[in-house]
Amino acid sequence: MATTSAQIAAAAERLCMAPAALAAAVVEPGGRLLLDDAGSAVLLRRGWADDGAAEAVIVSRAGVPQDHPAVLATAAGWGCDRVRHQLTGRTVAVPEPPADAPLVDRFRHLASRAATQVETALALARDVGQVHTTDDGGAVMAADEAAHEAAVDVLGGLGVTVLSEERPEQPVPPGRPWIVLDPLDGTGNVAAGLPPWAFSAALVSAGRPIAGLVADLSSGRRWVGAEGRGARRDDVPVSPRTGGTAVLPGAPPRDPVVPSTARRVRVTGCTAVDLCLVADGSAAAWLDVDRSGSHVYDVAGGLAVLLAAGGVALRADGEPLLLEPHAHDLIRLVAAPDAASARELLRAIG
Repeated sequence: MATTSAQIAAAAERLCMAPAALAAAVVEPGGRLLLDDAGSAVLLRRGWADDGAAEAVIVSRAGVPQDHPAVLATAAGWGCDRVRHQLTGRTVAVPEPPADAPLVDRFRHLASRAATQVETALALARDVGQVHTTDDGGAVMAADEAAHEAAVDVLGGLGVTVLSEERPEQPVPPGRPWIVLDPLDGTGNVAAGLPPWAFSAALVSAGRPIAGLVADLSSGRRWVGAEGRGARRDDVPVSPRTGGTAVLPGAPPRDPVVPSTARRVRVTGCTAVDLCLVADGSAAAWLDVDRSGSHVYDVAGGLAVLLAAGGVALRADGEPLLLEPHAHDLIRLVAAPDAASARELLRAIG
């Protein structure tokens, strides 16, 4: 994926386009500019066809077949059904991993599809006026139900127990992996029209979130991560770092506990995105140890991305966090770039 001005210039020459015409694809979540050392290049845009299918559209290409593995992988990461060549209209279906592929690979593929299905379901729900706010300020979301149905319809194909915020707790067989799902994190933000709001899903094994996807449905950004494979935001590798911004789950107290490097505090109202901001280095830490806590479906997807990126999540007692399939239990944790930073915050809380 092109990320530098030199790469944009090289791709522009190969595609016979002005560099300025390609620049947006580098910064917009719905665009990708791919190239290789041999001079091949392709410009992709994410979109929807008239029949409602999600597509990765080839806007321009040079030396890249339509079914190139990198093109198909990009389409799969967007949760697209197919790749379409804009000029010819020819389409190629995005293949699913084989039935004997590792569970992590099948989960990641279907989680991407599920996020796109939820994105569509939410847009339709908003269009018919199903998102509103009650007189007492509580968000009422028929869209929550639409999001759940859309996600489970896709992820249910894995044959793994799915825990969702929108359903009663399901028993998980001992020693078996499970999926924890928040179809729409940031419901209050949706009702207010204030981003972000997100789809979040994680695959958990032996208490560890070993793979996860968080899709910010308000912007199109996507974070993915898997144990031993690292984490990426919009196909670019990410890692946590110390910084000057901390994100908190709610309005900070008069003297909030934040990293010593923090000069700013932000409250987004979307825990899944918050944890991903720590994972990609945008924020220095997130914590709710000094509050009531969070539910497993709030944190699991973001934690999977954070841990895959090299970050740390510790319980209030300083021990590594392990997740349990109990939807109503409250978890108190601190998320930080490293163990030293996490323990500094825990000491500050006392």
